[in-house]
Amino acid sequence: MEDSPSADTFLRGLWKDNPVFVQVLGMCPVLAVTNTSMNALAMGLATAFVLLMSNVLVSSLRHFIPKQVRIASYILIIATFVTITDYAIMAISVELHKSLGAFISLIVVNCLILSRAEAFASKNTVGQSMLDALGMGVGFTFALLCLGVVREVLGSGSVFGFGLFPDGFQNWIVMILPAGGFFTLAIWLLLFNILKQKRATT
Repeated sequence: MEDSPSADTFLRGLWKDNPVFVQVLGMCPVLAVTNTSMNALAMGLATAFVLLMSNVLVSSLRHFIPKQVRIASYILIIATFVTITDYAIMAISVELHKSLGAFISLIVVNCLILSRAEAFASKNTVGQSMLDALGMGVGFTFALLCLGVVREVLGSGSVFGFGLFPDGFQNWIVMILPAGGFFTLAIWLLLFNILKQKRATT
C-alpha cells in the first residue's frame, strides 16, 4: 500500500535531504545565476514550479508510462513545463530573462528534477509527490537565495537591488564572478555540515 502524504516528506527536502547542501545537485545554476538575489530567487522559483508540475504529472501517469520509455517520457514532460516557464519569465521581465539566459532551458537536464521523477514521483501517489516536489523546490530556492544574498551584498553592496552601504563601501568584485560562486558555496556547505553534525549530537 502506498503511503499517505505526510509533513516529513515536505520537510526532508528543506533540511535532511536538501538538494544543494546535502545532495549537491543542480550545481550549474547554483554557481552560475546566484550573482544577485533576484536571479537566485527567479531561478529557484522556476525550478520549483517545473519540479512540482512534472512530479504531479509523472505520478499521475506512472501506471501508464511503459518502463522502456520512462526516461524519455519524463524529459518530454519536464521540457513542456520548462517551455511554459521560459515564456512566462520572458513575459514578466525581458531583463530578467536575459540575465538567466540559457540556464532556464537547462532546467530540462537539471539532475534534481529528473531524479525526483525517477526515484520518487514514479513510485508514489500524487499527494506524496506534490509534497516531495514542494520540499525539494523550497529547499533548492532557499539554497540559491543563501548564495545570492551573500554574493550580492559583498559583491555589489546591495540586496534585491537596494543599497545597504554608504558610497565609500569597497565592493568585493570577486563575489559576483564565477570564483565567488565556488567560494560562497564552499562556506555554506561547511556551515550546513557543522549545523547538521551539532544537531545529530544533541
